[in-house]
Amino acid sequence: MKPRISVITIGVDDLERALEFYRDGLGLPTEGIVGEEFDNGAVAFFDLQHGLKLAIWKRQDIAQETKVAMGPPSPTEFTLGHNLNSKAEVDAVIAQAEQAGALITDPAHDTFWGGYSGHVQDPDGHLWEVVWNPAWGEVD
Repeated sequence: MKPRISVITIGVDDLERALEFYRDGLGLPTEGIVGEEFDNGAVAFFDLQHGLKLAIWKRQDIAQETKVAMGPPSPTEFTLGHNLNSKAEVDAVIAQAEQAGALITDPAHDTFWGGYSGHVQDPDGHLWEVVWNPAWGEVD
């Protein structure tokens, strides 16, 4: 079976605040919130790359649909990586994210493996690594 991961959904507490952060803070393209006409259906999708989207959905709605009790969020359960083309782009995205409400947990710095990265938390506490990996070449 060929892997076909097409959507990464993360739970948020405030959908409007999260939309503004991802749209304005990380610059991700979106058509905004859709599905508001359905109970527990409001969601926003962001285009990441061909065939891959990021979705934000209220944590309580995820719990309701999946029949899993909501637990306390933990920012160290996973990180998402935003790979860029240069140190300057990393610095610019981290500054833009901070302006939109991100908490910088690890300022951008040269890494032991030859790259450059920093970590930020979005307003819901999700961790993002903003990174330049010279071994990966130019990213779209």
